[in-house]
Amino acid sequence: MAGKGKKMERIMGVLPGLLLSAAVMLAGVYAAEMIAFLLSAADILPEGSASPISGIFTAILIGILVRNLIGLPVFLDAGIDFALKYALRAGIILLGLRLSLTEALKLGAWGVPLIIVCISTGLFVTLYFTRKLNQSSRLGTLIAVGTGICGVTAIMATAPVIKARENEISYAVANITIFGLIGMLFYPYLANFFFADNPVKAGLFLGTAIHDTAQVAGAALIYAQVFNADEAIDVATITKLTRNVFIIAVIPFVSYLFFRNARKNGDGKAGQLPKWYKLFPLFILGFLLLSLIRSIGDATVSSSGEAFGLFSPAAWKGFYGFWSSFGSTYMLGIAMAAVGLSTNLKAFKGMGITPFYIGLIAAVAVGSISLLLISLFGDLVAV
Repeated sequence: MAGKGKKMERIMGVLPGLLLSAAVMLAGVYAAEMIAFLLSAADILPEGSASPISGIFTAILIGILVRNLIGLPVFLDAGIDFALKYALRAGIILLGLRLSLTEALKLGAWGVPLIIVCISTGLFVTLYFTRKLNQSSRLGTLIAVGTGICGVTAIMATAPVIKARENEISYAVANITIFGLIGMLFYPYLANFFFADNPVKAGLFLGTAIHDTAQVAGAALIYAQVFNADEAIDVATITKLTRNVFIIAVIPFVSYLFFRNARKNGDGKAGQLPKWYKLFPLFILGFLLLSLIRSIGDATVSSSGEAFGLFSPAAWKGFYGFWSSFGSTYMLGIAMAAVGLSTNLKAFKGMGITPFYIGLIAAVAVGSISLLLISLFGDLVAV
């Protein structure tokens, strides 16, 4: 009985902070939907577009406001910490159902190398300028993966591996959101300027140059409706999802670079290079497993008409759609609300504006290399 009592006590200790994180998450989701509605009403976004500012980002902002304007009692800390650790991992694992490895095959032999070069540009340009401008290597690593791979999701997946602080996570998410939003509104017209009669090239550009998945979808919708080129939506979506798959390899790689450089700089505990398997955390293995399940399910739908011989195409789509959306919207949203609720604005003092300059340089570099490569090799890609 004593064991049950202690278990109940732990649950009750966690519950208040967890419920607060969930409430902030729901407020963030609602705020993001209202932003999408207002932008559509103002004809800035096509009708039916997803919000270019994710519920995750708005949840962080609301959490920061609650923490710094209202303040939080100590008894909420346990639940907030629980959301930071476990809701985050659950959300990233469920995101694996969003990514089908077979989608990458649609880009053919030339599409994937183009994506790899764009990812590499984002990573190495960001890390180079972080080092040259003497900025926090943790913050630079977060901005690098957010720029190179898939925005907020990549930042959140990398943060626990390199033990990033809440203010660094918030700063990186804000950085990626701002430049991704600018790209979403500006890049459709830039794509038309360079690739006016080629929706495949335009879709490749939007999918490789814009940070977050929702922002890519929004940019593709703008391009399709303004320039009457629906094919660009499919190409941009496939390109972005293929780019997202590289989270599996990039997170261990950039984590290795972080710890190796920290060790060279004599950064105490942070400089102790972990064992290789600690650079490939368990939640990424879960992400990979669910991605493989999604890929096999899609393959069996294509070959036999039923996923695993059990699910009709509609049932299979509903299954992975529900759980991947639950992970990306609710689990990651709760975790990000907890990030906001844990962030003291005083911690931003001393971080300055320089990391935003690094984010700008990285965004411009990725966009430029994407334009160059697609201009040279885009005709070789058939989707």
